[in-house]
Amino acid sequence: MKRLNLPLEILLWLIILLPVAYLWFTWATLPARVPIHFNLQGEPNGWASKTELAAIVLFSTIGLNVLLLFIPAIDPKRRIENMGSKYNSLRVILLLFMTAFAGFLIYSAMPDQGIHMSLLPVLIGALLAALGNYFQAVKPNYFIGIRTPWTLESETVWRKTHRLGGRLWVVGGVLIALLTFIADAALRETVFISIIAALVLVPVVHSFIAFQQEKALQ
Repeated sequence: MKRLNLPLEILLWLIILLPVAYLWFTWATLPARVPIHFNLQGEPNGWASKTELAAIVLFSTIGLNVLLLFIPAIDPKRRIENMGSKYNSLRVILLLFMTAFAGFLIYSAMPDQGIHMSLLPVLIGALLAALGNYFQAVKPNYFIGIRTPWTLESETVWRKTHRLGGRLWVVGGVLIALLTFIADAALRETVFISIIAALVLVPVVHSFIAFQQEKALQ
């Protein structure tokens, strides 16, 4: 396993420990029952104890970072390890999002929030757009990216699918972020589900078609 980039690791740990510290300092003021799930309007529709909230925060920050550090070691073909800085870029994207989301969960549990919770689509959209931009740099592997039977079978199909999927996710992420400006709740939910369905289904179908075209040329 390659040596860790120590400055980056220190920075990432400082970032992911921010919501943990936030939870520590606000623990006494949190109610016994806190929201942990929200609809697209930012309204809570799922509840848990604050102990469960703490478990979610710890797993989504510290737990995720440990998992991401461990994945290259179990990659049978060492492709993730050979990605170098590109894999670290993915870690930064995911950990920044989960840090922000963990902070959002803690903040939403506090009384008298000052930020409107309908900004949640902006957070989700930013993540999808960032991942879409990242997809085009991902090399074939078993853990990251659009992994279908056809992309894993052919490096050419992988590259074509991630080129299309990356652009699609960037556009989809921007559109989801813009949902915060749609006042109609039913319309917002319908558009959100439609965008997510397109982001999932289009790359899968494209990978199948590209594989069949490649097979026909052999």
